[in-house]
Amino acid sequence: MTDQKIALIVNPLAGKGKANHIAGLIAGKLYHHAVSYTLFNTEWPSHFDEYSEAWIIGGDGTINYFINKYPAIKIPLALFKGGTGDDFASALYGEADWQEQLDIVLHTLPKPVDAGVCNGKMFLVGVGIGFEGEILKSMNTIRIIGGHFGYYLVVLGKIISFKEKRFKISSDLFSCDEKLLLVEVNNTRQTGGGFVVSPKAVMNDGLLDLIISKPLSFFHRLKYLPVIEKGKHLSLPFINHVTGTKFSIECEKSITGHMDGEMITGTRFEFEVVKGKFQFLY
Repeated sequence: MTDQKIALIVNPLAGKGKANHIAGLIAGKLYHHAVSYTLFNTEWPSHFDEYSEAWIIGGDGTINYFINKYPAIKIPLALFKGGTGDDFASALYGEADWQEQLDIVLHTLPKPVDAGVCNGKMFLVGVGIGFEGEILKSMNTIRIIGGHFGYYLVVLGKIISFKEKRFKISSDLFSCDEKLLLVEVNNTRQTGGGFVVSPKAVMNDGLLDLIISKPLSFFHRLKYLPVIEKGKHLSLPFINHVTGTKFSIECEKSITGHMDGEMITGTRFEFEVVKGKFQFLY
């Protein structure tokens, strides 16, 4: 343990100050155990040559920013829950709190995790286009209320107003050209602070999971929202689930989406997966 030299990377704005608070608690534990560390918050390092591990404290947006800022990083990584959306940390550590996460990170070996790539930018959780993008436009509401509950309230509002868009989707084994309610390409099981949209996704299998939903009436949107939340929807007749290493998604007009909870826009989205791109302690 004493051979470790850890870079603690904090997003001070994440989780309305939650990340900063947890970083202080972790730093105290490391000091108590005589583990060498350096804490970075407002200014992150240009490289990690002198560090054995990098521990990031923040949410999905923080880890997305990190992997795209340091795409060639090779040292083991850890992510502590500190954001509005903690889907990737939940994929790594389940329901563990920061103390349980710390115990896992200190006593485990690194394991590979795939990275998805969309239009040249990497992601770890997933990309949602159309409906998910409309939800993200209300991100301030989600942040104020917090996490899964805030996300759920916004989803309920958008269920009423959202109109399906036409998509052209292609991969090696699948193609479609039709109006769709839901279009998701995911690397992990859950998104949106706990919606299990891709229940069969595995973050180190070298595959991305495409989930699409055909148009639904207002009544059926409400009826099946809890089913999708729990990940029990793959057998429903209006849902398609396809895995692959590459996907191409086109829209007639520019459309809003999200990547790991951060807003993106475009008319064409090209996906691929990089197997085992990063090493995480989980």
